[in-house]
Amino acid sequence: MTVPVPPSRPPAGPGPSAFVAADLGATSGRVVVGRAGRDTLELAELHRFANRPVRLPTGLHWDLPALHQGVLDGLRAAGRAGYDVTSVGVDTWAVDYGLLDADGALLGLPYHYRDSRTSQVAQEVRERLGAARLYGVSGLQHLPFNTVFQLAAARGTAQLAAARTLLLIPDLLVHWLSGSAGAETTNASTTGLLDARTGTWSYELAAGIGLDTALLPPLREPGESAGTLLPHVADGTGLPAGTPVTTVASHDTASAVVAVPATASGAAYISCGTWSLAGLELDAPVLTEESRTANFTNERGIDGTVRYLRNIMGMWPLEECRRVWAARGQPAELAPLLAAAARAEPFAALIDPDAPDFLAPADMPAAIAGFCRRTGQRPPRDQGAVVRCVLESLALAHRQVLRRAAELAGRDITRVHLVGGGSRNELLCQLTADATGLPVTAGPTEATALGNILVQARAHGRTGDLADMRRLVAATQQLRHYRPAGAASAWQAAEARLRT
Repeated sequence: MTVPVPPSRPPAGPGPSAFVAADLGATSGRVVVGRAGRDTLELAELHRFANRPVRLPTGLHWDLPALHQGVLDGLRAAGRAGYDVTSVGVDTWAVDYGLLDADGALLGLPYHYRDSRTSQVAQEVRERLGAARLYGVSGLQHLPFNTVFQLAAARGTAQLAAARTLLLIPDLLVHWLSGSAGAETTNASTTGLLDARTGTWSYELAAGIGLDTALLPPLREPGESAGTLLPHVADGTGLPAGTPVTTVASHDTASAVVAVPATASGAAYISCGTWSLAGLELDAPVLTEESRTANFTNERGIDGTVRYLRNIMGMWPLEECRRVWAARGQPAELAPLLAAAARAEPFAALIDPDAPDFLAPADMPAAIAGFCRRTGQRPPRDQGAVVRCVLESLALAHRQVLRRAAELAGRDITRVHLVGGGSRNELLCQLTADATGLPVTAGPTEATALGNILVQARAHGRTGDLADMRRLVAATQQLRHYRPAGAASAWQAAEARLRT
């Protein structure tokens, strides 16, 4: 379970080693401290801060200095609390990057993956290099904001011409903490520039988009040293000089998968937050033409594993509806909305969460209504119906993706593990069990931070192998279990209806 240790007072006694995880998502970041040992795994939040993108004349950007300051504030809280910090690790979202000049200075604020500049470029790159060629090397699901397309969109800019080093967001934050520059492989595998078979940079694909391959930093694996805190960071946070910075599975989904409490074969996972990433853990990539046309991705996991999955628009539509409702002065508290959704008519309206309509609309409820009208459905009439529509549609997407992943990988699925923020949503968990016809184990909610902590702990000799780490999660974290209910035929009919 998550143990709330007050940040103003460190736990008594030496106890297991303390590790600090900076865990940044698309809407917020937090810094947590974790205790990890043979029979212990607990977290305490030190600091939470908003992640507010900024729209500039050049487009939508991340306010990376503000995020770095949030990380420093969290480290400072750890220092004030007196934790004996063994190591620090950073994980964030994928695909986005910063460019450094010859002096190591950041060249402008990194672009946000929802910026529209890649909308046309992605198709141009696919036509020029060939979609099959791109997939055959990188194994990556086609998403218009993949790093390879962002870099193609930047070709010819003064910024790219002046750049000497490219660092993905977690690697850039690590660089600002320790001065060490590298590319952690789980996140590098989301760029479209990593060879899925060899786990090395594909200079062929880099050359195909006209990228100077000298920009690509050395690759490093989760658990490797990323140096120690820079003197000014240690001085400013109160942590000891020489505090190690450890490379973790820096793509937040990769960290979350580390903490999936699967202790038997046949497990599938869904890491559900802003995005829902549903799939299987494999020993080798699936690079068939059938896999490409099904738009599955092969991203690297810990210990050379492959995260064979598809990105699904996760809780983003629901959170955007709540944001719009709150701005209009309408009720937006989650619990009453979920209660209303539970009472709403089942399958009254369905959407495709991955339709372009829902990537970045200004008015999500209006986008949902528009999709329903365009597909011959009656739009949801009230907030409860909207929430029911979103959650049933997401559960249906979970069903479709996991079934297809099992077919393409030649695997049988006997249980679904749903981790991340979505695991708190009991209605979504039950709907996912109903839709898939499989038992669902929900939790841990803090899977990403736990995975970050566990990789650090293993690197410093405090935990065993991946199976041991997962047994530790299963033994110490609060999990909930859902069994399928209702008629499977209703989900079959809903799936058929959405396809027509």
